[in-house]
Amino acid sequence: MLSMLHGIDVSNWQGAVDWGEHADDGVAFAFAKATEGSTFTDRWFERNWTGMRENWIVCGAYHFARPTGDPEEQARRFLGTVERAGGLRHGDLLALDLETADRLPPRKVARFARAWCEAVTARAGVRPVIYTYLSFAYEGNCAGLEDHPLWIAAPDHPTGRPAIPDPWNRWTIHQYSHKPLDRNVFRGTRAQLTSLGYRPRRRAGKRRDRDR
Repeated sequence: MLSMLHGIDVSNWQGAVDWGEHADDGVAFAFAKATEGSTFTDRWFERNWTGMRENWIVCGAYHFARPTGDPEEQARRFLGTVERAGGLRHGDLLALDLETADRLPPRKVARFARAWCEAVTARAGVRPVIYTYLSFAYEGNCAGLEDHPLWIAAPDHPTGRPAIPDPWNRWTIHQYSHKPLDRNVFRGTRAQLTSLGYRPRRRAGKRRDRDR
């Protein structure tokens, strides 16, 4: 039976987070909000990113999607915010928070999400995790995202036993509680979790040197 890693996710609503205390309490991974739409940057993100890193917590950054906007513009802003906070290192995770339709039909929401993920993957080399909740996914807002790891918000389900909405057939992260802050589990090891994250791209020169 696989062990479960425990994690949290935070945003500006939490204010100053004591990352050392969370690490001491067994938090192994975390996601911090970086951006929302095309204009909002979480003022606590840089502090959170640094705090996670300094306390040996697997670092995750997420973008809150606004599907009426330009997905590529939102992707650029998100990645730029992460870069200014210190950038990506081996195993860091990226996620799209997909929970509002902005009054768009599901097909347009899903099209936005796919385009945003494609832009992030192309620029950063990381396949984003998709955060969503059950009823939103059931409406079809996540169509075509089955190749991305699912981070499902299902606080009414037993920890580690969420329902799995289409188009997925398995879950990766389960947000099982919102009290007193959002709590999550990952079924697996730290190495398995970081395998979903950033991998530094090898330089062509280094590859040539090694092959000589």
